[in-house]
Amino acid sequence: MGYKVAIVGATGNVGREMLNVLAERKFPIDELYALASRRSIGTEVSFGDSVIKCRDLETFDFSGVDFCLMSAGSTVSKEWSPRIGAQGAIVIDNSSCWRYDQDVPLIVPEVNADAIRGFTKKNIIANPNCSTAQLVVALKPLHDAAKIKRVIVSTYQSVSGAGKDAMDELWQQTKGKYVPGQEVDPKKFPKQIAFNCIPHIDVFMEDGYTKEEWKMLAETKKILDPKIKLTATCVRVPVFVGHSEAVNIEFEKPISPEEARDILRASPGIMVIDKREPGGYITPVEAAGEYATFVSRIREDATVENGLSMWIVSDNLLKGAALNAVQIAEAIVNQRLLPQKAA
Repeated sequence: MGYKVAIVGATGNVGREMLNVLAERKFPIDELYALASRRSIGTEVSFGDSVIKCRDLETFDFSGVDFCLMSAGSTVSKEWSPRIGAQGAIVIDNSSCWRYDQDVPLIVPEVNADAIRGFTKKNIIANPNCSTAQLVVALKPLHDAAKIKRVIVSTYQSVSGAGKDAMDELWQQTKGKYVPGQEVDPKKFPKQIAFNCIPHIDVFMEDGYTKEEWKMLAETKKILDPKIKLTATCVRVPVFVGHSEAVNIEFEKPISPEEARDILRASPGIMVIDKREPGGYITPVEAAGEYATFVSRIREDATVENGLSMWIVSDNLLKGAALNAVQIAEAIVNQRLLPQKAA
């Protein structure tokens, strides 16, 4: 007994990770369909020990499909998600297209799994931005314990969050051909990314913040609590996979680093690695390929009353995208919101 699952955007970084996560977590699948644009018809993708050939999204019949994991960008999602949902499939979308629609739940299962039930309005569920997903996983248990008033977050985001072309650009700029002072020709990024940091992700808005920074604010409020104040500075760094975040949190109630450490250790989806010694923390290289959201360097922020600082790291292609999408589908199954079909 299982479900019919379609992956739209199966040839991309996140689409391939979705296939891997579905196989690794043994999601109950009767039939699996890999879908992509017409130019990718016949491209082979791996699913466990098997290989699947991609089909054409334009001609595929979604009637009878239970879950559609969408990872093909906002433009494709805007056109196709409502059409797919109208045919009865539950669309779990990884783009930013539906995140701020009041009729579409924005879900991180460890944080707000109960809100999944709202999918019936459009048959669409939104995945949050990768930087938001790992942040709220760590904030949720602390918010429950001491109520968060304000968050200041600085992100150090890997190039994989900008797609394969971005990863290729970092590789081309670093593979032994670059020397300091040499001019490079950036294409995917506005400036050189190798051996550099770029404080600019997504487009600039009128208030001087970037869209990525606004996303973290809006999504944290929607997922966790609209009363939380948040300001972000989002930075692209020369890392292939794994987003890191330096986070300062102000609470309404007192909470010590020791209490926070114990709370986080007992919370779902979190692994605390926090030894106050060289190497006693997690870096993105170590988080790559892992399902957990790692929290390190938990300490008092003495500049505010009831303040803590911490370091949060996670694989942005997994918890920030593919894993979270599969977890949403698992939550739907576990809550019995979609009847399981006989084989």
